[in-house]
Order: sequence, then structure tokens, then C-alpha cells
Amino acid sequence: MFKLYEYSPSGNCYKVRLLLTGLNIPFDRTEINILQKESRTPEFLVKNPNGRIPVLEIAPGKFLFESNAIMFYLSEETEFFPSDKFERAQVMQWLFFEQYSHEPFIATSRFWYLTGKAQEYQDALQQKQAPGYAALGVMEQHLEKNDFFVGDRYSIADIGLFAYTHVAGEGGFDLTGFGAIKNWIERIKNQHRYISITD
Repeated sequence: MFKLYEYSPSGNCYKVRLLLTGLNIPFDRTEINILQKESRTPEFLVKNPNGRIPVLEIAPGKFLFESNAIMFYLSEETEFFPSDKFERAQVMQWLFFEQYSHEPFIATSRFWYLTGKAQEYQDALQQKQAPGYAALGVMEQHLEKNDFFVGDRYSIADIGLFAYTHVAGEGGFDLTGFGAIKNWIERIKNQHRYISITD
């Protein structure tokens, strides 16, 4: 059975849980408290030398880290990853976008709010607003013409972007003006075997 090492409030960990559940794959969960530096212990660094979560143990002693790499591994030859070569590349395109243009602004802001550091990082939070809203604008423009991000069907591209977008308000981002994103969020929540980030 797969074993997921995670910090459960993390959107990156939620991506993996959401996909595993969507695939109806059983898995064990092990909570790693990153606030207490549990991901920096010698025992954990054997699993991921980069000291970050999530980590998926695929077989005893066989570990995979980076949330989007884990999703790629799990989704190949399933309904969550296209068979068409161009669509596969588009999925990766949106996952790279998520990590480079979206997560550093929206996810990091949320983390600082959730951990009570918003006051300490007030200036940095303000600097993250413009690029965070720019990423949301790119998503909104795409979703005004498409129900999902690739091939007009639910895929790991959607899961990757959904994880932090649907809780963007917890990071100080207002989705009021993003009607297409809000409709897309509801479409994701209506998917078969959907679980919330708190599940």
C-alpha cells in the first residue's frame, strides 16, 4: 500500500490525496509537522533530501517527492492524464505554470496567514498580490472558454491548480471578480470521489 508523508493543511499534499481518492487507490497517511521541523530530521531526509512534503512511499524504501511528479506517476494510463501527446504536454504546461507563476504567490501567502506570520511578512504579502492576481487572471481567461484546463475534461492539471486556488481567500486573495474560476471550482467539487482539503 502507498504511504503518504504529509502536512495535511498543505495544498501540495492535498493534490496527492485528491488524486489517490479519485483513482480509488487505498493509502496510509503519516503526518509530518513541518512547523516543528519534522521534515528536517535525518530519518525524513532519507525519504526526501530536500526536506519537503509530500513524499509518497511507493514500495518499502522507494520514495517519490514533489507533488506534481507524484501526480504524474499516479495518473499515467488513467483518465486523469491524456493519451494525446499534445494534451499531455499541455497538462505539464499548466503544472509548470502552477509551480512557477501561481504557488509562490498564492500558496506562500496562505501559509503565512495560517501560521500567524501575516504581520511579520506584511510587506512580502503585499508584493505577492500583483503576481498572484496575474496568475488568477491567466486562469480566468482560459476558463472563460474552457470547462477544464486540458482537453475539456478533468485532469491532474485541474487538481494541481485547484489545490491552492479554491482556498486563495485564506491567503488574502479575493475571488469575487473571477466568475469563471468560481464556476470551475464548483465543477471540481462535483467530481466523482471528490474530497475536501480538510478530509
